[in-house]
Amino acid sequence: MLRIALYPGSFDPVTNGHLDVVRHAVGLCDRLVVAIGVHPGKKPLFSVQERLDMAQAVFAPIASQAGCAFDCTTYDNLTVTAAQKLGATIMIRGLRDGTDLDYEMQIAGMNETMAPEVHTVFVPASAAVRPITATLVRQIAAMGGDVSAFVPPAVAASLKIKFA
Repeated sequence: MLRIALYPGSFDPVTNGHLDVVRHAVGLCDRLVVAIGVHPGKKPLFSVQERLDMAQAVFAPIASQAGCAFDCTTYDNLTVTAAQKLGATIMIRGLRDGTDLDYEMQIAGMNETMAPEVHTVFVPASAAVRPITATLVRQIAAMGGDVSAFVPPAVAASLKIKFA
């Protein structure tokens, strides 16, 4: 049976923290689907297509090298519903600290009630990427700071263009 994992998020932008999670996730499944949440009430910095392109460019080579099939998609419903529609039985969630754990445990419990066949797998962040958040990356980039330590090179270039 094919093990399909869903890694959901906004990916606005893709960070080295996301990359760290994907490096671990590709060893846990046969197919990894990065799912970009689209919420009409949120105003992301990057368009859906830009985020899909970033995710594809950054994550696909990691998956390929690990022998894991890879796809990117979007969703605008419950994350657990998106997982079910894709046939995913694994939901990947990255954890930076205890605050993330508390929040993610609540979501995992709710998801398990709605879809018991979808199992949440927590991937702890490597020490080097624990402080990275997409929000902080956007703020640093918006103020002209160097974000190259926090994002892949192609993303750093995209951020420079956005804030030029």
